[in-house]
Amino acid sequence: GARPFSLCEHHVVPFFGKVHIAYIPRNRVLGLSKLARISDMYARRLQVQERLTKQIALAVKDAIAPLGVGVVVEATHMCMAMRGARQPSSTTVTSAVLGCFQSDPRTRAEFFANIGRR
Repeated sequence: GARPFSLCEHHVVPFFGKVHIAYIPRNRVLGLSKLARISDMYARRLQVQERLTKQIALAVKDAIAPLGVGVVVEATHMCMAMRGARQPSSTTVTSAVLGCFQSDPRTRAEFFANIGRR
């Protein structure tokens, strides 16, 4: 998956990790570099991980109108490592599913199984 860096809008410190993107094409496909660019485009601004995840899913949906989109972001937040909780190895996982990834449990389960999440 893509590996974007972003800044937490609450603490203005970095968070970084991995983005998994899946989609089922209708008529058009996106190249792998375009998926990475979409992730980077939204990560370049002050951000919260939940919004970033949803924005990536909606951008793929808007770009090619696929049958469905699934996005999972796994990130380490430096605010968790450096401030308060001081948990340097913790990760936060967020997901967004649209279309058939939302309506078909088998499609959703296959996506999560392919990225090692249940």
